[in-house]
Amino acid sequence: MPRNRNTAGASLVIHDVSTTPPVLAAELAHAWADIQRHHPELPDLAAPESLIGESSSACGAELSFERLLHEAVHGVAAARGVRDTSRAGRYHNRRFLAIAEELGLDHPEEPHPSSGFSLVTVSPETRRRYRLTAERLQRALKAHLAATASDTKRSFRGPAARHGSSGGGVRVKAVCDCGRNVRVVPSVLAQAPIMCGACKTPFQIVEAVTVAASS
Repeated sequence: MPRNRNTAGASLVIHDVSTTPPVLAAELAHAWADIQRHHPELPDLAAPESLIGESSSACGAELSFERLLHEAVHGVAAARGVRDTSRAGRYHNRRFLAIAEELGLDHPEEPHPSSGFSLVTVSPETRRRYRLTAERLQRALKAHLAATASDTKRSFRGPAARHGSSGGGVRVKAVCDCGRNVRVVPSVLAQAPIMCGACKTPFQIVEAVTVAASS
């Protein structure tokens, strides 16, 4: 998928999508690129797959096009060097609200006591502008959810599933053979190995390494 936000607007071709995470990540990147067509200063989305296993009560727990627009507001704020949140990123201030309005998001007049102006919604005009893109992303999300819902309690998926089943975007420690470590969302690590550039071995969640060593 082209990632150059300066590329002239390509036609949005509706097609069936796979349920695999890489394809969903590609659909997220496609939707982000469409937002960039209207807001060229928005930086590229470096790792769209990171959004698949993430949740944030402040930014919207459910992944959707509306949530993607919310994240784009943070992206524009970062590009401008604007501090749009406080309280460890939870409280969304009026600088966030001003950019959100630029991107076509609405908000009730009064801020939420704990999350500020985070509860933005897509305006009717913005919904019309991105209708095809939002519908395409929604189909990809629906297919992905249907695929992941096919897992049953009889399927054992290891420590990644135990860590990430209810924690949403909570990161845990994973280590490689040479002792380096990263913090990663278990559901993201479960999609494919993350390899260490030094020792060429995959990072593993600490619990899994401990169990293997004691067995």
